[in-house]
Amino acid sequence: MAIVGYARVSTTGQSLEDQLNALNDCDIVFQEKKSGAQSEREELNCMLEYVREGDTVKITKLCRLATNTKHLLEVVELLDVKKVSLQVLNLGIDTASTTGRLMVTLIGAIATFERQTLLERQAEGIALAKSKGRKPTTRAKQAQVRELLVCGMSKAQVAQKLNISLSSVYRIISKCHL
Repeated sequence: MAIVGYARVSTTGQSLEDQLNALNDCDIVFQEKKSGAQSEREELNCMLEYVREGDTVKITKLCRLATNTKHLLEVVELLDVKKVSLQVLNLGIDTASTTGRLMVTLIGAIATFERQTLLERQAEGIALAKSKGRKPTTRAKQAQVRELLVCGMSKAQVAQKLNISLSSVYRIISKCHL
C-alpha cells in the first residue's frame, strides 16, 4: 500500500514547491506543469495507471486534480474501481469514507459553478468595455509586445506601433522576463 502524491501547476513559470512540501510523506509524487484544462496530462495518466488496490492518492487541492466536476467524478470513479482512496489535504477529505466521497462531489460541483460564474462575469465585463469603446489594456497587449520584440523591433517602435508608453513596454519586458 503506497501513498502516491500528485502535484500540478498550470504554467512553467509557477512553482511546485509548496505542493511538494505538503506531499513530503508520499512514497512517490507525480508532478507536472500543464494546464488543468488540457485533457491529456501525461503525469496524471501515469499516476492513475500506477496506483493499485489499497493505495492512497494525496493532492493539496481539488483544482490541482481536475478543473470541472465531470473530470473530477471520472477520476474519483476510476480510483474507486481500483479501490484507491483520495485525500484532499486543504479540505481534510478522504474518499475512503462515504462522507468523504459526498464531500468531494459537492465541493467539485461548487468549484465548477464558481469557475463558470467567474468566466461569465469576465465575458460580460469585456463585452461591456468593448461596447463603451474602451481600448484593450496594456496587459492585454503583452503577447503583441513579445511578438514584435522577437521580430526585431526596437522598444520605442513597439510602443509607437501599439500606442502604449515606452514605460509600459519596459514593464511588460520585466514581468515576462524578455
